[in-house]
Amino acid sequence: MPSLMRAIALGAAHCCLFACSAAAQPPPAPPPPPCSPSPRAVCGQSGPEYLVALGSDWVVASVIAAPGGVMAVRTRDRAPFTIYPAANAQRRADSARYRDCPGPPDTASFTTHGVYVERGSGPVYKLFAVGHGARESIEIFEVDTRPDTPVATWLGCVVAPDPIGLNSVRGLPDGGFITTNFLPRGSTPEATQRMLAGEKNGELWEWHTATGWVKVPGSETAGANGLELSADGNTLYVAAWGSQSFYRLSRGAATPKREEIALGFRVDNIHFARDGTLYATGQVPQGWKAVKIDPATLAVRDVVTRSDTPEFNAGTAVVEVGDALWVGSFRGNRIVVVEAP
Repeated sequence: MPSLMRAIALGAAHCCLFACSAAAQPPPAPPPPPCSPSPRAVCGQSGPEYLVALGSDWVVASVIAAPGGVMAVRTRDRAPFTIYPAANAQRRADSARYRDCPGPPDTASFTTHGVYVERGSGPVYKLFAVGHGARESIEIFEVDTRPDTPVATWLGCVVAPDPIGLNSVRGLPDGGFITTNFLPRGSTPEATQRMLAGEKNGELWEWHTATGWVKVPGSETAGANGLELSADGNTLYVAAWGSQSFYRLSRGAATPKREEIALGFRVDNIHFARDGTLYATGQVPQGWKAVKIDPATLAVRDVVTRSDTPEFNAGTAVVEVGDALWVGSFRGNRIVVVEAP
């Protein structure tokens, strides 16, 4: 069901971006041409919508298309490795923290969406991943980067209640997390069109072992997508894909304070840059772009805008690797590499 919902949403988005009628059926995206390794391409991907660094030596890429799983790319030679499921993957269930988890995901249908690596960890990292397939869940791993190939140890899961349709996740120090409900499961094509027009259809949710699932006050959003959190844990930063906007929201306050700005494109994912600003990346008509947002002033600066090509289109996220930016996409077989500004 999550894969079907995603396909409906992306088909509707294609219509909206290219100004076709709501009743029209957009043609399916043709398969990309084979990927040849080059200075501007990281091959071996299957819909790497989310990217996150594991220190300076590795980048985790989500795998939203078949064959699914969790992928790590070695930055020095851009070699991709599926680290879960994998022959060297381990299992160490944290049944005290994730006591309601029924067991590891069904790897026959397990695809990944949002990914987050706990800050300040390493060389053993805690990884949170949105999982689709037989269940809608947050899956928690430990990733040891000391071996030649990283070893992923599955720690547990939290299954999302109906009808939450997960997209992004931001882990918390106690093993809890905050996540976005982008497109509730069971949504109709008509509801998706209303979301694309800016109607609020989802929100943020916070989960802890002691409290379970709690809706984040003031977080109602049209297509709640990418998510970040300030270092002090007091401010949330959210990509509103449906309304083509970005907002910051106070966390934990008796009366939430929300400040929202229009971006004019379908902002997909947001990540902190090394300089403390936020990268926001998403789709524009016939292309994609990335901007930087000052979290204090909400000032926006353009970083890169590119046209879609058969080789790469629908850019979704950037991560800094050396002096370059690696750019992911919700479809396709590669990550592209562009010069950092």
